[in-house]
Amino acid sequence: MSVNALSVGTDAGLLAPTWADTPVAAEVTDEAWLQAMLDAEVALVRAQYAVGLVPKSAVRVIASAARVDRLDLVALARAARAAANPVVALVTAFTETVAARDPAAAEYVHRGSTSQDILDSAAMLIARRALGLIAADLDRVRAALAALARDHRHTVLAGRTLGQHAVPTTLGLKAAGWLQLVAEARTRVQQVASVLPAQLGGAAGTLAAYREFAALDGGKGEGGVELLQPFAQALGLAEPVLPWHTARTPIADLGAVLQLVVGALGKFALDVQTLSRTEIGEVSEPAAAGRGASSAMPQKRNPALATLIVSAARQVPAHALVLAQCMLAEDERPAGAWHAEWQPLREALRLTGGAAHTAVELAEGLVVHPEKMLANLELTGGAVVTERLMVTLAPTLGKARAKQLLTAATAQAADDGRSLAELLSDHPDVAAEFDTDRLAELLDPARYTGAADALVERALRRYGDTVGSRR
Repeated sequence: MSVNALSVGTDAGLLAPTWADTPVAAEVTDEAWLQAMLDAEVALVRAQYAVGLVPKSAVRVIASAARVDRLDLVALARAARAAANPVVALVTAFTETVAARDPAAAEYVHRGSTSQDILDSAAMLIARRALGLIAADLDRVRAALAALARDHRHTVLAGRTLGQHAVPTTLGLKAAGWLQLVAEARTRVQQVASVLPAQLGGAAGTLAAYREFAALDGGKGEGGVELLQPFAQALGLAEPVLPWHTARTPIADLGAVLQLVVGALGKFALDVQTLSRTEIGEVSEPAAAGRGASSAMPQKRNPALATLIVSAARQVPAHALVLAQCMLAEDERPAGAWHAEWQPLREALRLTGGAAHTAVELAEGLVVHPEKMLANLELTGGAVVTERLMVTLAPTLGKARAKQLLTAATAQAADDGRSLAELLSDHPDVAAEFDTDRLAELLDPARYTGAADALVERALRRYGDTVGSRR
């Protein structure tokens, strides 16, 4: 059978291995979105019951009917084309489902509501669930990076700037930098998750139909405003001050924080990719059957985990950009801007969730090769610490002359194949200042890591404060 002959396809992540088979994938499926919309419908009728507008019997019937398996998801997806959103078809089908059980209860389905109230509230539910998974994974990544920083605070390797050896640093300090990025991202996730708002506004954000039904039923209060709190509470979301049909900060904020998360994880993963290059070999990913395999080259063990994370980090900003552009929403309901949010939001959530889950395995299983780090430090024959020599010689020779001397010496050492220590010990200006032992000490990379240890300590202390415990 050809692909075109199939009535419906499957989105299992075949082309998206970053999120395929990760926990977040199940939270953003079509089924999950449909259930979230049903959850919003149930929350609405519960809120209306709370203010005396719906009988308890109707709530029971509507809540019991609000299950994905009672609806034809594929039929709803096809019907959604007619109204340009899935809620219109859903309300019709769901009302029929409820009516089959209790015709009277069906009168209270979606009462006074509008499509955007339901879909926006569902989107916030989906986001909250996905952010919970992301936060839990970031906690594990953060803990693993803190352990890496602590365990390797004195493991020296070449610092690299613009792709070249610069001065020595420590793996602990690199890990502390990764830790800080992830910790900051985790904080932002928590902040955004805590303020995700429910949406309730009615057709044009005035709550008019809600108020009209309240008047007809002799309900409490003056109309729809009193529904905001119980509706938000029923969903476990923040109570909105106003309807935000065209005030799309919550969506744009989600895009921004998801971009920040994958950026932090992507920096970590990109460094792992670089350090695991064959000619560098200072770290490697945790081994697993089939991981990193090549279809053509048996010897390859590619950095697959880091690759998945970097892939997500390169994609999510594009989705976040779409979400930010959708803040330009005209009138009281936009034609196209709101509709453009759904798929980018879902993809950003599952890519970020997949990246965070992948980063747990990478951070917890990262293999460190200190002996390779030392070997790489020796590649330049001591040139990696010439900054230290320049500073030490400056009081005697002057900074400019000291730099000129060392620039010439390192170039000559590279051309002649002689060690920098040998060349410098023969130079009269250097020999006049340092004996052989002192020169060897000055050329020792392990003795020139500056305040790396103190900086690691600061990061670990901050991390300890963040998670509520101290080392």
